[in-house]
Amino acid sequence: MTTTSDVHYSHDTAAGIEPLRAKSGWIVALGVVYTLVGLIALGSVVTATVASVFLVGIMMAIAGGAEIINAFQIKSWGGFLLWLLLGALYVVAGFVTFSNPLLAAVVLTLLLGAALVISGITRIILAFGMRAGAPWGWAALSGGITLLLGIVILARWPVSSLYILGIFLGVDLVMAGICWIGIGLGLKSRA
Repeated sequence: MTTTSDVHYSHDTAAGIEPLRAKSGWIVALGVVYTLVGLIALGSVVTATVASVFLVGIMMAIAGGAEIINAFQIKSWGGFLLWLLLGALYVVAGFVTFSNPLLAAVVLTLLLGAALVISGITRIILAFGMRAGAPWGWAALSGGITLLLGIVILARWPVSSLYILGIFLGVDLVMAGICWIGIGLGLKSRA
């Protein structure tokens, strides 16, 4: 049984999607671009790793600059020096990343591997903690895969630093591209 609020919500949702339907071709094109760039990244994972490290460096430098500006906006607050120091550290880390992207890739890959190991162990513990009535198997499988991925990265570290970030970037771009293509085609078929 549907209520008037369900019908109203359904109508609002359809009306909100209508502008997307008109641009479904552009959405498919975006997906194709994402997929092609992802495949190029997978074809040259070392270059993609360096590109992703540069992007992280740019974000760190921008964030640090924003923190420094913000520190001067609130000079009267007692935490001014700490905020200024944090901003300066971000800026310095960003410039270190630019000056030696391969060293930055080594550090980022080590952190990524460690984070995956910790995340996998945590998920497995949580999965076994919810065995009484919840579908814990999927959570345990997810944790096991994450743990295994982290171990593989760390076992090949620091050599894995040359390609891991590039592979992750390439796979992410390909998956995002496939997603956008699917959304665009789905919108076009429902038009």
